[in-house]
Amino acid sequence: MVNGSTIHRGAVTGVFVATLFLSSSAFATTYEVGPGKPYASLKAVASLLQAGDVVEVSGNATYAGDVKLTKSGTDSNKITIRGVRAAGKRPVLSGGTNTLEVGADHYVIEGFEVVGGSSRCVFHRGHDITIRDTAVHDCPSHGILGAMDGSGSLTLEYVEVYKAGAGDKRHPIYMDTDEINHPGAVFRMQHCFVHDGLGGHAVKSRAERNEIYYNWIEGAYYRELELVAPDGEAEDVAREDGDIVGNVFRKTGTFYTVRIGSDATGGSTNGRYRFVNNTFLLAQNVKPVVEVFWGIESIEMHNNAFYRVGGGAVSILKLTEVEWAAGKAVIGGQNNWVPQGSTVPSQWQGTIQGSNPKFADLAAFDLRPAADSPLRDVGAAAPASPAGYPFPSPLATPLFVPPAKKVVTDAGLLGRVMAGAIDIGAYEGAGLGGVREEAGAEAETEAGADAQADADAVSVEENAAGITCSMGPGRTTGAAWMGGLLAGMVMLWRRRRKVRES
Repeated sequence: MVNGSTIHRGAVTGVFVATLFLSSSAFATTYEVGPGKPYASLKAVASLLQAGDVVEVSGNATYAGDVKLTKSGTDSNKITIRGVRAAGKRPVLSGGTNTLEVGADHYVIEGFEVVGGSSRCVFHRGHDITIRDTAVHDCPSHGILGAMDGSGSLTLEYVEVYKAGAGDKRHPIYMDTDEINHPGAVFRMQHCFVHDGLGGHAVKSRAERNEIYYNWIEGAYYRELELVAPDGEAEDVAREDGDIVGNVFRKTGTFYTVRIGSDATGGSTNGRYRFVNNTFLLAQNVKPVVEVFWGIESIEMHNNAFYRVGGGAVSILKLTEVEWAAGKAVIGGQNNWVPQGSTVPSQWQGTIQGSNPKFADLAAFDLRPAADSPLRDVGAAAPASPAGYPFPSPLATPLFVPPAKKVVTDAGLLGRVMAGAIDIGAYEGAGLGGVREEAGAEAETEAGADAQADADAVSVEENAAGITCSMGPGRTTGAAWMGGLLAGMVMLWRRRRKVRES
């Protein structure tokens, strides 16, 4: 006999998942695109899409560009456009003015190559958009561009961008957000590889909040990263901030690596900027690492490693044209490593100077601290913002590492594993690329199973509440019945938990 104390966790979870699928996706459609499929191109299905739909595009084939997505999903039922590899190759979207234009909200786009758009390879002007596992390259103008009107939150993850940009105004990645229509929008870029820029800055953003995590960025025509004020909006609409954690910035030229504040085409961000556990590889004769231009509120830098390849001192900040929003310099920093004789802010504390950071294998771009590296176990565990200027919702500790000069789409291979105190820079000396110890992984798997079971229960409860409350004009009694069923399953789950825990 089966009762509440003997129901298998997997069976209950499976019922939950199946019920959730029925409640949220019963009316979704999966469209198949490609040679021999019902639809020949992505263009052919773009106008048919509704919330929850999935489009699967066959790989090892090339499709015409100028694809425009104008139908929105919803926050809980996003539209997914998925490239399905064939013979190990993604589908390629090629050519057109805007090869792929996302002009609607709530999309997940994954598994493509996007090439050749004469104006933009990817044009983003929607909200709640995720682009992942995608290569954007050979773009004669912008690689990925966000519009200043209509664009909201965008996440790029496991994305490679190269051979894009032109001149000084077209960039491999150029983001903006509409602070009027999408207040609080976030540009998050994580686990990406940007390299071999043909013009502009590797990553330029005018977004309200920037979260730049675990990327390898190198070979910019000008700067590797520029975070500046939005075009066409007053400075008092919002403050623009940047949280830059766990990246490698490799400077192959002699220009500045980063600029924050303004690019002189509009106002200033008057923002707060936080650089934590980054590794900066610099060329000889390079300019100061971070150019602070016009208005910012604060800058803090902790646990970063700065190294000029071939040796020599570096200058960290250029402050000759800064305008402090607070009327005074607000600078913080703890436990950064710099070459001997470098010029560092007087406000920094615990700065470590030396001749060589002793990476495991610099020639092979293995930037993990070697066993005798001065970067080992000397980072600040909980670096503090300057007094009175806390950074909002920071990523407290880097959880992953950036793979060297490539994209790895399995985050499980990228975990940052600490042995003792945190190391300075983007990597830990322990573990190879974050590979976990077997025993630790086993314990984490068990804990993760319990956490997932709890998450399933919470998710079911939220869906039950939403569906139960859906009765009203234009709603169906079936929705209310489904909500009641889900609510009953939540009660069953809770009863089972109590029995198991007693």
